[in-house]
Amino acid sequence: MNLLDWLPITKKETDLRGWSEVDIVIITGDAYVDHPAFGAAVIGRVLESHGYKVALIPQPNWRDDLRDFKKFGKPRLFFGISAGAMDSMVNHYTANKRLRSNDAYTPGGEAGFRPDYATIVYSNILKKLYPDTPVIIGGIEASLRRVTHYDYWADELKPTIMLDSKADLGVYGMGELAIVEIAKALDENKKIEEITNIPQTFFLKKKTQHIASDWNDLRLASHEECLKDKKTYASNFKNVEIESNKKHANRLLQDVKDYTLYINPPYPTMTEQQIDASFDLPYTRLPHPKYAKRGVIPAYEMIRHSVNIHRGCFGGCAFCTISAHQGKFVASRSKASIMKEVKQVVEMEDFKGYISDLGGPSANMYKMKGKDESLCEKCVRPTCIQPNVCKNLDTNHHPLIELYKEVDNMPQVKKATIGSGIRYDLFLTNEDPSGKLGYDEYFEQLMKRHVSGRLKVAPEHSSDAVLRLMRKPTFNLFVKLKKKFDKVNEKYHLNQQLIPYFISSHPACTLTDMAELAVKTKELGYRLEQVQDFTPTPMTLATEIYYSGYDPYTLQPVFVAKTKQEKLDQQRFFFWYKPENRQFVKNAMRRKR
Repeated sequence: MNLLDWLPITKKETDLRGWSEVDIVIITGDAYVDHPAFGAAVIGRVLESHGYKVALIPQPNWRDDLRDFKKFGKPRLFFGISAGAMDSMVNHYTANKRLRSNDAYTPGGEAGFRPDYATIVYSNILKKLYPDTPVIIGGIEASLRRVTHYDYWADELKPTIMLDSKADLGVYGMGELAIVEIAKALDENKKIEEITNIPQTFFLKKKTQHIASDWNDLRLASHEECLKDKKTYASNFKNVEIESNKKHANRLLQDVKDYTLYINPPYPTMTEQQIDASFDLPYTRLPHPKYAKRGVIPAYEMIRHSVNIHRGCFGGCAFCTISAHQGKFVASRSKASIMKEVKQVVEMEDFKGYISDLGGPSANMYKMKGKDESLCEKCVRPTCIQPNVCKNLDTNHHPLIELYKEVDNMPQVKKATIGSGIRYDLFLTNEDPSGKLGYDEYFEQLMKRHVSGRLKVAPEHSSDAVLRLMRKPTFNLFVKLKKKFDKVNEKYHLNQQLIPYFISSHPACTLTDMAELAVKTKELGYRLEQVQDFTPTPMTLATEIYYSGYDPYTLQPVFVAKTKQEKLDQQRFFFWYKPENRQFVKNAMRRKR
């Protein structure tokens, strides 16, 4: 490979191509890894495939003379901005609001290469340097902050990110389709303010200027109304979540100061052909050579020998941002596209025979959709599997089994492990005595061939009340999974471990709930290690409850552990076996009795 195999990130590289100017400059808070798991690379490659000259500015210095922002000059069409693969505040701070000492998306894992609220900082710099050039924001930070949202780190409600960023246009969700249409419109000499009818975009207009469209409108409570009343804010979220996960959504309107925010409905779920086209682009699958002497990029090391097989998640977990960003409908790649990428992986110089993951947001949702998709057209459920598995959901695991076996049969592959989390409620909630849906075959194949010693799953809690709010299955289903796991272990003389993940301080969780969790997991023989404290992130159901104190769907009050001491006390039940926690746990258990 040579330097021209990557998208250019320096002036020298555009000169090598003979470019006198670039069409589009993309700025990202991550280092540049030319891999389909990194958003800036995907958007850059998609635009490149449509004939545009694209350059990237990864992790620009925002504290000096801003030379990084100026190195390509003014692009012909627009600047695109992403904070990176994570919200910059989640990237920077722990659940206790402590500054993290590392950054997985930077060479050497070094911290300090992107600002807080990176999208806003980058956009404001560009609007000052190039006031007449369109600035378009996207990525997960912009996506999850597109409407009035609670910011845990500032402990306040913030308006749409469009207001503070001063950007011209925003793209939410997975942005390949929208960004190409925007580029085409600008290339046809449309003004940025005239681009108002592209799906999956959002923008501000003066209140006096109504934008007509063919969509039906749903008006949300204004930002100012949300500031005044937490229950009003909670009810807003219900509308945002439902519309984000409908086949045919309304356009959302929200007033903020002197403006109206317009959020256009999302594109239909990507077809197999569309998602294949995105993954089949000529990625090098490697970090840019510029980073060779700066150390490995930890996030890349985690996924360098993995393959993403689908997008979207219909689990709808209350604390998860995936459905808000990728949507609940699953877009699956063709087997041919996946196998093409697997072959690329096995041909990598450092490949030793082990594929680290064949998965997605949830490992076992590949090819799953509604049996009768006309019913999905009318559905408003934010989750297809809670409080029960939808009868219209096709939970057939055979396409996934066939994919696993085909990868397994490759002579270069010693083992393909499944690193993504599995939804065990998909194959345990209902029975499959005939094997038509492949439930038992899938689980046995998974355990025999695709687990490296430990299968990690996420029951998250043991309290049914907390689990209902989390949109997770009852703890009894985890107990059922463990029995099945132990049975398969014994049947095939395996020595696998089942490792559960749990969360403390989630809305509705009390000390009594944590005490019960400690008892139940101890009875199952666990000393917990995979645990975390709930961190409120923008645009999740749990975060709206954390801030407002109300369930947006019932508007009933919900208990939330908020103080540092309350959160620490809940965490202590995870580690009841540690000497420093034993007396506290004993006292709490006595009070419980």
